[in-house]
Amino acid sequence: MKTPPTMPRLKGFRFPREIISYAVWAYHRFALSTADVEDLLAERGVIVSREAIRLWVNRFGRHFAGCVKRGRPAAADKWHLDEVVVPIQGMKHWLWLAVDTNGDVLDILVQPRRNAKAAKRFLTRLITRFGQPRVIVTDKLRSYIKPIRDLAPRADHRAHKGLNNRIEGSHRPTRKREKLMGRFKSPRQAQRFLTAHDQINTLFRPRRYRLPANAYRHARSDAFDKWNSYAFEMTA
Repeated sequence: MKTPPTMPRLKGFRFPREIISYAVWAYHRFALSTADVEDLLAERGVIVSREAIRLWVNRFGRHFAGCVKRGRPAAADKWHLDEVVVPIQGMKHWLWLAVDTNGDVLDILVQPRRNAKAAKRFLTRLITRFGQPRVIVTDKLRSYIKPIRDLAPRADHRAHKGLNNRIEGSHRPTRKREKLMGRFKSPRQAQRFLTAHDQINTLFRPRRYRLPANAYRHARSDAFDKWNSYAFEMTA
């Protein structure tokens, strides 16, 4: 990715914004480790440690994720909810994920339980931000029934595993990164990483299989322009 060389330097940092933003983009856009990003930058003549890259990713990943959320169109009124197990330090945790009918990630939450209380907490976050949906599609987990009835009584709740294929594919990038990272080290780390990772991937993965080549290139160019504008907003 090419960024304007005239970007102002970020106060308190030795490297300019374009290098930091490129490192964050490369780490989240592709299945790369911090060592891989270090090598990419070294090939371009930028010598930086993988620890510095890790700090950039942790610090500015949330910034870019927030910008993506802010600039995204309003969520569709049909939601798909699912949960998948994530082992962390030998203990089961559950990754609760919600996408709309367009495949855009609405929210993600790592919790230690897979029960009605956890479902209510996740659904409360969603409704607080996006309002009540028209349709909620889930698998056959019964823990969803009471929270949906209490928090979204007008929503059409469709509990059928076969209807939830929209969200099943959304777990693949998470599994890929989890394997690359040697599993997550803590619930906090998993939450921080996945919150940024899913939003950035939403921006740079415009469902290529549904677009002709010219439309895809236009969407990709638009995503790069947005990323550059978000880089200008970075603050120390």
